[in-house]
Amino acid sequence: MTDFLEEKRKEIQARLEELRPAVEEYHRLEAAERALAGVPANGNGTGGTGRSASAKPRASRSRSDASSGGTGRRGRPKGSGQRAQQALEQIRNEPGITIPELAEKMGIKQNYLYRVVPDLQEQGLVTKSGRGWHIRQ
Repeated sequence: MTDFLEEKRKEIQARLEELRPAVEEYHRLEAAERALAGVPANGNGTGGTGRSASAKPRASRSRSDASSGGTGRRGRPKGSGQRAQQALEQIRNEPGITIPELAEKMGIKQNYLYRVVPDLQEQGLVTKSGRGWHIRQ
């Protein structure tokens, strides 16, 4: 009976080792899904489309619309929002601050800042060193 139990215990251990990578992947995906759940793609909670999944796509812009000299982007320019300005000011006051620290000080979710701060970097306003952010000199 002891041999049988030992054999079954070893089988279970081997199967646990086989499943470990899948379980770890499950936890990573679960965490990523939770993080993304609080970030609507365009602020209306519809996954970025602004319409239900069954709605038909709209026709694309006409040639005259596209050649009117616009940026092709609706709304205000990137980085001109209040949160971007608040983040910029906080980085100016505390060089080396990380996004989690910024989020805590601003009282908002980190997810939002993971979009805003890299936009500020693209504009040449901030730079990243390690995990922290600094005003670009």
